[in-house]
Amino acid sequence: MALPKHADTLERIWHYAYLVICGLIFLFLIAPILVVIPLSFNVEPYFTFTEKMLKLDPTGYSMRWYDLLLTFGMVDPDVVRDGAWWADAWANSNWINATKNSIIIGVFSTLLATALGTFAALGLSRPEMPYRRTIMAVLISPMIVPIIITATGLFFFYSAIGIADWSIFGWKIPYLGVVLAHATLGIPFVIITVTATLVGFDHSLTRAAASMGADPVTTFFKVQMPLILPGVISGGLFAFVTSFDEVVVVLFVGGLDEQTIPRQMWNGIREQISPAILSVATILVVISIALLTTVELLRRRSERLRGMSPG
Repeated sequence: MALPKHADTLERIWHYAYLVICGLIFLFLIAPILVVIPLSFNVEPYFTFTEKMLKLDPTGYSMRWYDLLLTFGMVDPDVVRDGAWWADAWANSNWINATKNSIIIGVFSTLLATALGTFAALGLSRPEMPYRRTIMAVLISPMIVPIIITATGLFFFYSAIGIADWSIFGWKIPYLGVVLAHATLGIPFVIITVTATLVGFDHSLTRAAASMGADPVTTFFKVQMPLILPGVISGGLFAFVTSFDEVVVVLFVGGLDEQTIPRQMWNGIREQISPAILSVATILVVISIALLTTVELLRRRSERLRGMSPG
């Protein structure tokens, strides 16, 4: 906000002091990321800046740790990188397998969380819904309760019902426990974003659709869904990020073969400290920035659709 011309000396001092304080807070929050990114290009296996890096010597930087993400766990990583090499990497690389697991778990948990969270938000947005506040508090409780308590409760609950042994026609359902757990963690984000989108929704549109003979399903997909879609997608993105970044629940309820990226990073810190972890962190930062940018663009589009923003 610009400083008005009629501001006195004290107001000007506070204005610039406020800017400095905000800048320092921003620097405090962003500093760990600013440190991790250049360290991921360190040619040496250290978690500190070497003399060559500080001097910006090109020989002090390398992509070796990003390359290690492909080769770690391969049967024969030193052969010519032909089709067989890439097949070996796809089948045996620890980090690639962890990425595949994270994507599979993230996608299915996001679909489940988005569907359930959207329907819950639609119900909670209706004024005739009884005990709305109580139901809302229960549904968003996974966001408030410490994750270690949620993980512990899920562990004992899954153990009691034997979810690890569930199967369909003799086929064991992979990732089931982790997908359901991550969906539980993602539902609150979907509910909050969709509920916020429904605040500016004109319910006379649904009544008009009903008066013209449209059934509730048609009204939802033809009238409501197009208008609340940005909020639904935003909630889904938050749910996906929550799943993609979660490690505590996976440690409690995930099987040995359900290694996700955060779990692989955790194992790497415990067993073999390597700057490859910093490379993964850098990639995750880039993905997070892209997702947050998408969420912001969707938020602005949603405001334009609801007539809350002029541009």
